[in-house]
Amino acid sequence: MICYNMMNRVELCHAIIATGGVIAVRKLLGESHSIIMTTRINNLNKGKSPGRLAIFIYGLSGGGATRRTITLAQAFVERGYLVDLIVLNPKGPLEDQVPAGVELVVLKSVGIRLAGALKWRARRNQISAAVPALSRYLRQRRPNVLMSAANHVHMSAAWAHRLAKVPVPLVLRVSTHLTRSIKGEGHHERPLRLWLARCLYGWADSIIAVADGIAEDICEYTAVPKDRIFTIYNPTYTPDVSAKAAAPLDHPWFAPGQPPVLLGAGRFAAAKDYPTLLKAFARVRAQRPARLIILGKGKRQADIIALAQQLGVAGDVECPGDIDKPFRWMGRASVLGLSSAWEGFPGVLVEAMACGCPVVSTDCPSGPIEILDRGAYGRLVTPGDDEALSLAIQATLDAPRTSFRLQQRATEFSVDRAVDKYLEVLLNTSCRS
Repeated sequence: MICYNMMNRVELCHAIIATGGVIAVRKLLGESHSIIMTTRINNLNKGKSPGRLAIFIYGLSGGGATRRTITLAQAFVERGYLVDLIVLNPKGPLEDQVPAGVELVVLKSVGIRLAGALKWRARRNQISAAVPALSRYLRQRRPNVLMSAANHVHMSAAWAHRLAKVPVPLVLRVSTHLTRSIKGEGHHERPLRLWLARCLYGWADSIIAVADGIAEDICEYTAVPKDRIFTIYNPTYTPDVSAKAAAPLDHPWFAPGQPPVLLGAGRFAAAKDYPTLLKAFARVRAQRPARLIILGKGKRQADIIALAQQLGVAGDVECPGDIDKPFRWMGRASVLGLSSAWEGFPGVLVEAMACGCPVVSTDCPSGPIEILDRGAYGRLVTPGDDEALSLAIQATLDAPRTSFRLQQRATEFSVDRAVDKYLEVLLNTSCRS
């Protein structure tokens, strides 16, 4: 029997949990302590215990990495596993989408609270301050494996794992092209960031790359052996996409007889290179009536709106912000354009194809060339080339690929297929330290 103080706060939790040979009783003792007493019955259902999978992310924002993480967590629970979703910030657009059965573990400490109060790089500071709390979680909870699910939390996950000194395997899910993303953040940071990546990635027991391009980049620039790197495409396609795409959408630009709509989707960040998409749209608009809608939000949104005014196309551009139901927009758009300078695995391409929407993309590192099978399912152009992107968009408007063919391709990136591979890696990774 192990007795420990989890967070030193009043937390009236679960009464009795009996799953796979583990019985947990949580009681409220006094006003300031929540005690968890866990008894492992080793001979009960021996070999059949589903185990506990711990997944670490920053919070519940509406970003792609968070959405994929929630999808994975739900799939793991549906297969009978205990899942702890570890976060620093439980608030956000996706807070009501945490699946039933997933235990949301909010890391708390004085350091995290103080870091969050800072206006300068609050999120980054909170992530750095989370190391002691995450290390304490690992020592107390002893999950079967810890998966760090987003690049920006890998450093804290690696340090916490190293400090905990417990036999819990660490798996890093790398969702962005390492060297290209570091270069994009600033040349002056590149040598230090690459050096840190070499060290931290080497501490991981396994690495899951969301595209072959990422796996190759990690292998080239870090000391991680090939046999510890696994490519698993993101869990993106689900059979209910068609129904979601057909959901009602009241927007005048999609009324019958209106000009074609070009769609962009994703946060307003340097990686997405929306200036190139906007300049390409301006070229298209000079040749034919058309409109552009960009779904998402971010600090660079005002810059894009200002650029649209400079280019004289502001009247045909709309940025409605974060959209909870993007599929109905994809199901009505004439083409989706991805203008990214770098990516990981741009699931928006798969989502658009699943909705039957033709796609055009830059051949950026990494993901598009793999998703579109070297251009077989959508035209690829050089990153940053707005003229080439505009020509690809016009060619797609003139001769779009058939919706059925695109939808069939999207099914190859199904949730079930991805989950099978994730579980194979997570459950077969051994702790080397």
